[in-house]
Amino acid sequence: MVDVLLGLQWGDEGKGKIVDFFAPSYDIIARFQGGPNAGHTLYVKDKKVVLHQIPSGIFHEDTVNLIGNGVVLDAVTLKRECETVASFGVDYAKNLYISERTNLILPTHRALDKASENLKGNDKIGSTLKGIGPAYMDKTGRNALRVGDLLDKNFTTQYIKLRLKHQKLLDSMHFQEDISAWEDEFFEAIEFMRRFKIVNGEYFINDKIAQGKKVLAEGAQGSMLDVDFGTFPFVTSSNTISAGVCTGLGVPPQKIKEVIGVTKAYCTRVGGGPFPTELNDATGEELRKIGNEFGATTGRPRRCGWIDLVALKFACMVNGVTQLVMTKADVLDAFSDLQVCTAYNVNGKEQQQVPYQMTKVNIEPVYKLLKGWNKDVSKMKDYSELPDVMKTYVSYINEYLGVNITYISNGPGREQLIPAK
Repeated sequence: MVDVLLGLQWGDEGKGKIVDFFAPSYDIIARFQGGPNAGHTLYVKDKKVVLHQIPSGIFHEDTVNLIGNGVVLDAVTLKRECETVASFGVDYAKNLYISERTNLILPTHRALDKASENLKGNDKIGSTLKGIGPAYMDKTGRNALRVGDLLDKNFTTQYIKLRLKHQKLLDSMHFQEDISAWEDEFFEAIEFMRRFKIVNGEYFINDKIAQGKKVLAEGAQGSMLDVDFGTFPFVTSSNTISAGVCTGLGVPPQKIKEVIGVTKAYCTRVGGGPFPTELNDATGEELRKIGNEFGATTGRPRRCGWIDLVALKFACMVNGVTQLVMTKADVLDAFSDLQVCTAYNVNGKEQQQVPYQMTKVNIEPVYKLLKGWNKDVSKMKDYSELPDVMKTYVSYINEYLGVNITYISNGPGREQLIPAK
């Protein structure tokens, strides 16, 4: 069977640590979408590691890690990540597999991303400029180069053909930067990738499932960045919700069992786009400071705000979430009062649904005031130790969402994860 673990907000929910925690219970960890715009933070031997493309089970010796066909893969980033993993004494080549259907990010995809964002001026969507969008556009446009093409003796010819097409687009956008250094890095990384275990991903993973192996599908970004159901057009280019597991790994829906949704105890967002509960005040700044809210991939300051239960319930619905993990609960230790968004006032009318397009309506969050616990919970190990006020906060969220929080993260360490009983 396949369990799914994914983010329910705008990404940055702390999924990497949670996958790392659950990994020993699974035989395979598989990434099913996204690209190097992901930033999954782990702490290995008390050192911070950020994984962008390699599944978060790589530090577990007996765990197989698969990069699925739904991912867009940057060979240069992969090479750097492998070098980082190797510095911890891990033999990454032993248990890392790549689906031959996985699409490649080319240097010209990065150039197209940058050129496109530059042309948007004030309408920028906050792209990470890593070529994600253009790579997915080539996938849907049926032009893409895939990992399996690396084994073709005509790969360079295919690359040049696609590069020429991209160059015409870049010329039309008046992009003048020299990307020859990017190309040198790319082809060096391509040679590195040819040494990997390149497999027919869908047969590989379904054979493992048939053998009774347990699979954890690891999502990137967050549900509110889904290309169909997120805050369009301020979204990523892939399906970040649980449905993306089927298309991103080649597994049938009936094989999916648990859907574990990860949410912060509050909300953050990187880049542009709607954010109803955003706090542009001292409270928002305090959340950012205490939570160290800066992008793991970009370093950009994250926008911060109170938890949005309207958006969270929507994400639980479209994902079919069966259990929740709440991260960064300890960040709220310092606050006497906590606000929880329970509805939207949309153009003067209260509702509990996420609008079709948030950018086209005026949204004011409707809040319920709850008491803060004003107590350091970071050293606590058991649910019984947590303050009653904190338990009330958790219970309120459970009741509103109709899904229970099963784990509470009270710090960045692996051991700082409390079963919520």
